[in-house]
Amino acid sequence: MAKREPISLAMNTRVLFVCMGNICRSPMAEGVFRHMVRQAGLDEVVRVASAGTHAFHLGEAPDKRAQSAVAKRGYDISDLRATKVKERDFDEFDMVLAMDWDNLAQLQQLAPKPSHHKLQLLMRFATEHETATIADPYYGNVQGFEQALDYIEDACNGLLELAKRRATQVAAA
Repeated sequence: MAKREPISLAMNTRVLFVCMGNICRSPMAEGVFRHMVRQAGLDEVVRVASAGTHAFHLGEAPDKRAQSAVAKRGYDISDLRATKVKERDFDEFDMVLAMDWDNLAQLQQLAPKPSHHKLQLLMRFATEHETATIADPYYGNVQGFEQALDYIEDACNGLLELAKRRATQVAAA
């Protein structure tokens, strides 16, 4: 009997970024990470999306201040539209990353118990900033969006390293 060669398969990484209304932080994170994934040539193995824990802004484009902040740094999120987290998201995504404790708590209530291991704070992947959460800039000024974007870029860089490692892991058939 001939020996079969193992088939190598890149491990996919499916990431869902979550904030409250899906018009500020999570679409910013989706746009930043989508850009980083494309730059790294990982489009084929990394899927990126965002959603909100609440349905306040369904179908709306990201906040103009969020769009402006990311555009200044070379990202485009104008095509994104707000959606709400759905039960199937917990099956479809490997990682469901919340922007703050409130949204993490909401996700823990929404997610079936077997999916709880997928729920984390995005800032867990940050390497330069010590904060655990990304404050909601919605009711603040432009500086709040800039700071949120600083944190998001930091965490997304760390997350990209994880996606790169997963993409190079092989699975024997």
